[in-house]
Amino acid sequence: MVLVHGAWADATNWRRVIRRLLADGVEVIAVQNPTTRLSDDVAATRAAIERASGRVVLVGHSWGGTVITEAGVHPKVAALVYVAAFAPRPGESTGDQVAAHPAPPALGGIAPDSDGRLLMAASSWIADIAQDLPESEARLLAATQTPLGAATFGDAVSQAAWSDRPCWYVLASDDRAVSPSLQHEVADRMMATLSILPTSHMALLSAPDAVAGVIRQAIVASG
Repeated sequence: MVLVHGAWADATNWRRVIRRLLADGVEVIAVQNPTTRLSDDVAATRAAIERASGRVVLVGHSWGGTVITEAGVHPKVAALVYVAAFAPRPGESTGDQVAAHPAPPALGGIAPDSDGRLLMAASSWIADIAQDLPESEARLLAATQTPLGAATFGDAVSQAAWSDRPCWYVLASDDRAVSPSLQHEVADRMMATLSILPTSHMALLSAPDAVAGVIRQAIVASG
């Protein structure tokens, strides 16, 4: 099991899901992506896939869906799980997918830092990204966020692992960061086994039992 976090995040976002998978005896690797460019995140994810023993179920949250779409063509990857995630077609970028749907409220909280990298305002974490978590936890997520390279969402994928691998999709119906209509579109496109959760964008923290349950389905189905 290789878990890939999203933008403005780090591997600890998976902590509640990881605990549940480890309790089942599942081997878990959570990738620590730099979120500087798509190519950098794909390289970090491929390195984690190489470290894993045996076949891999690759899981991506949010921007991590774009990463696993490209990195998941690795021959060890048996299945893909997307959690409130992007999933571009070859030649398409995350930004292209965002632009094709109504702008979610969270995007209004993005601003550059002094080096031109992008950060998400704490107010957006509280109101629009993790609105179903306690405010103290949303503030913690804001404080520990990893800046996003300014060009990252413009990087197009060159290949799509979802085109020839079984896929599962966890759709967050109350998502204010990735449009639920976009999530429906990509889940339909990849003919994914769909689960809909009434959560914020941070389903992996607010509904870890349900997210871990979908991942278990992928593990069982992929042998």
